[in-house]
Amino acid sequence: MDRMIYLSMTGAKAALQRQEVLSNNLANVSTGGFRAEMAAFRAVPVRGDGASTRVPALETTVGYNPEPGPIQTTGRNLDVAMEGGAWLAVQALDGTEAYTRAGSLEVDAQGQLVTRAGLPVLGDGGPIDVPPNSSVSIAADGTLSATGTDGRTTRAGRLKLVTPDAPLLRGSDGLFRGAAGDLPANPGARLRDGALEGSNVSPIETMVAMISAARQFEQQMKLIQTAERQEQGAQKLLSNSTG
Repeated sequence: MDRMIYLSMTGAKAALQRQEVLSNNLANVSTGGFRAEMAAFRAVPVRGDGASTRVPALETTVGYNPEPGPIQTTGRNLDVAMEGGAWLAVQALDGTEAYTRAGSLEVDAQGQLVTRAGLPVLGDGGPIDVPPNSSVSIAADGTLSATGTDGRTTRAGRLKLVTPDAPLLRGSDGLFRGAAGDLPANPGARLRDGALEGSNVSPIETMVAMISAARQFEQQMKLIQTAERQEQGAQKLLSNSTG
């Protein structure tokens, strides 16, 4: 009897964890460059005397969906969409190098190129400074050109674009990092200017998956209730037989 309760309990917990992942994905359906998190579970037998028949379901992280999101043309000179497997290097709040596909950029009050979240965008030699009172354009290879009020154009730097060979690791801040540390710039990486990449989360598929997870949770709870009723019935039989 306790086996049914134990397995149903772990199954219900797994369904709740899946709901959390799906809810987070759905909440970021409009977040630029967002990569849908993928959830998976595996059966792990409990070790120990008398517990070999207990096999709970445990969450295992399988990473994220690497498929690119839809590209939307904006015409804004500081909007960039990375092509293929390219990622844009930025400086995270903790000072480490991180990577993102969100390419909505702007120049802050200090003349530094930053993301919409205020994170410095990294170039050949670190954060990129833009000359004051200049208009910025970004080439397909990430080169920044600044045109001043006098009409002269100068090179302001080049965006650091990386192409990881292995899946990146998602941090708690929503940024991605290399499993072995900082990645080298890829001179062959390309981007599209005047465009932004959207989230690769499918709202319809995510809603269907959430409904399925909710039904799985209900089924697990029904099994727990069934086990409880069977337990009560067994207690009555034992009490009648000993009475």
